[in-house]
Amino acid sequence: MMIKVIIVDDHQMVRRGLRFFLATQSDLEIVGEAANGEEAVKLVQTVKPDVVLMDIVMPVMGGIEATKQLIKANPELKILVLTSFSDQDYVIPALKAGASGYQLKDIDPEELAETIRALHAGESKVHSKVMKYVLTRISHKEDEEEAKVKRLTKREKEVLIELAKGRSNKELADVLHITEKTVKTHISNILSKLELSDRTQAALFAMRMGLTTKDG
Repeated sequence: MMIKVIIVDDHQMVRRGLRFFLATQSDLEIVGEAANGEEAVKLVQTVKPDVVLMDIVMPVMGGIEATKQLIKANPELKILVLTSFSDQDYVIPALKAGASGYQLKDIDPEELAETIRALHAGESKVHSKVMKYVLTRISHKEDEEEAKVKRLTKREKEVLIELAKGRSNKELADVLHITEKTVKTHISNILSKLELSDRTQAALFAMRMGLTTKDG
């Protein structure tokens, strides 16, 4: 099956070089080019690519904003950032915007082709030079969630654990020997402290943090 690719870069020579190489791959089809993010957003709606090779620093609209808009409108689209910038000021915003991969322009051509195939298959690929920022980002997220758990009182943790078991307010009240009104107050406090919007999110949070496997 052919993988449809578009190339987004403000340098014509870069686009030409990428097109020249990728055209040699029997399973990759270049279906369009764009010189900036704004053009890319319009082009994607027309040619419906599978993978977008996205530069970051471009006139009119940069790659990060374009990625954000494209993923919002096309959640299944795979975007591979292909840039010269390896610092976290670009890496983290690009990944938060929805990019599935982040590679530097010094990548070996064959590796680039394999990266495109990997993204199309549902994998994420990040250049080794920027992986440290990804790991740091994951670590910070875990630290933030642990800090949120520590905001909870012992009773709120108990309510959260029982909530994750799918119990109703009445069942929670019976199990913890408190009133339903008190249960509602605890749930409201839990959602506020964990910065969540509903009990389903709270239950998922508890399971993700492993609270349901801990002793109170």
